[in-house]
Amino acid sequence: MTNEASSQEVATLGGGCFWCLEPLYEELTGVGQVVSGYAGGHVANPTYEQICAKTTGHAEVIQVTFDPTVVSFREILEVFFTSHDPTTPNRQGNDVGPQYRSVILYHDEAQKRVAEEMIRDYAPQIWDKPIVTELVPLDTFYVAESYHQNYYRDNGFQPYCLFVIRPKVNKFRKQWQAKLKAS
Repeated sequence: MTNEASSQEVATLGGGCFWCLEPLYEELTGVGQVVSGYAGGHVANPTYEQICAKTTGHAEVIQVTFDPTVVSFREILEVFFTSHDPTTPNRQGNDVGPQYRSVILYHDEAQKRVAEEMIRDYAPQIWDKPIVTELVPLDTFYVAESYHQNYYRDNGFQPYCLFVIRPKVNKFRKQWQAKLKAS
């Protein structure tokens, strides 16, 4: 008998605003949980206001808990590289600042090796500019304030959701249709 908790893996990714990544991974088969938060900085327990002030060094990230027997870490990174622009330092569209950088915060050496390969071999096949995605070990993950969790699902008609997130979700659904959870 397999222990369900031991069969789960966690990925921590920053690809711009966490509101844009969270709804994609929530729909991916094999993903059990997605939590928005902050990582990669030097201030303990940062707040959203501190992150936005660009003084903590943190990125807006998501932590994705997934079953690697259903969806691999490589597939998690394929979604990552096809759902944000990993060629723009400290920016995604109109979201500008170090908190919006492209970053993979690996949890172990196996994740690091896969991420290195994806940055070197996969992402350049999709993007025609140099990849600037940072690859760093995860130190500490801080859960973002509760109003950031499930933001798109809870605020789908807010202008940012309609004009920025919804097009990403629609593109994701079309591209990853075969890997989506049954609705």
